[in-house]
Amino acid sequence: MTTYDPLTGHHLLTPVDQEAPRRVARLRELGLGEKPDVEFDVFAADLARTAGDLAGIAGAPYAMVNFISEERQYFAGLYVPSAGPAHAGLDTPGAQETGVSRVMSRDHGYCPHVVVRRKALVLDDVCDYPRFAGNPVVDEIGIRSYLGAPLIDHTGTTLGTICVVDTEPREWGRPGLELIKARADELVRLIHRREGYRD
Repeated sequence: MTTYDPLTGHHLLTPVDQEAPRRVARLRELGLGEKPDVEFDVFAADLARTAGDLAGIAGAPYAMVNFISEERQYFAGLYVPSAGPAHAGLDTPGAQETGVSRVMSRDHGYCPHVVVRRKALVLDDVCDYPRFAGNPVVDEIGIRSYLGAPLIDHTGTTLGTICVVDTEPREWGRPGLELIKARADELVRLIHRREGYRD
């Protein structure tokens, strides 16, 4: 079920997330989604760099390791460049001491869609998709492109996402899809190693 703005026809809220209670319990088991993680910050910075290389730019503005609960999103890994105009909405470079929030409402952005769909999502220009163009991050933060993939662990639980977003349209295309899926698999393996699980 999704809520619409009758004036614009845009989707305002993400689809119902049936897996949320199970995800929250699993994140609690793993000790994830409640605090910044230096290793995930490093991962996010590298993800921004590699996605930027793919798009032919000097790094994408934002990259996240995002764990999603029933009420909120938490960027345990986060990269934002130190300079640029769009920081008021998203907050913080990957550094731990910025004093800027890593929390975002669950109805903002595109990661909740990725979690519910359990599939990667590539939006070269979010404004090309009526379903996504009305999302609050477009007007509030200026997000124009998105590349994200789910983090599905060995229990079959979707823990969250990794994603790259930009304030300019970007042609991520098939190479972007393959990149974000491969990097999501890489991060899941890291989480498994921490847990002592062998893939």
